Amino acid sequence: MFSRRHIAAVAALGLGLALAGCNQAGAKGGPADGDMTLGNMKAKVQLVEYASASCVHCATFNNEVFPAFKAKYIDTGKVGYTMKEFLTPPAEVAAAGFLISRCAGKDKYFTVLDSVYKNQQEMFTTGDFRGVLLRIAQSAGMTEPQFNACVSDEKALTALQSRVDRAVKQDKINSTPTFVMNGKKIAEGEISMQQLDAAFAAASK
Repeated sequence: MFSRRHIAAVAALGLGLALAGCNQAGAKGGPADGDMTLGNMKAKVQLVEYASASCVHCATFNNEVFPAFKAKYIDTGKVGYTMKEFLTPPAEVAAAGFLISRCAGKDKYFTVLDSVYKNQQEMFTTGDFRGVLLRIAQSAGMTEPQFNACVSDEKALTALQSRVDRAVKQDKINSTPTFVMNGKKIAEGEISMQQLDAAFAAASK
């Protein structure tokens, strides 16, 4: 699927996840170095999502809820949105999904990640993780050599590890998706548009 070097590097990323424990405190949210954002980052309401590219519940949110939330709140400047990357099994797939999203360029990050989520079921059903991710990368303008270099980039993997470590150790995150609005954790697991509407109304007061 991926090179041994890539799998070994990504396996190392998962070591810190066991340290998360059950402490649900923290999760102060807000963008930090390397986090990807959308919308008005000066808006009164800020939503942070901790998500994994291999998490089925994250894919459900992305595919079924996020488009409506984005149109209603992010695109209108009412909410600033921050994506905080996390890794769930299979970690090498999650890492590769995030890496190709970044390699496509900042302006294409969310578009490529959206494609990863929308093709997640195909990857899990067929087991052809590399083939599906390569196709997504190529649709974003990458060649196969560029894809191979992207998913085995040690500097990028180290940066990803730092972001995951920060989520685990500082924000005390141990599951995805986790949603934090204005520093308050509003949900772990899937969330509905109705719940987001209510959280936005409360945060806007």
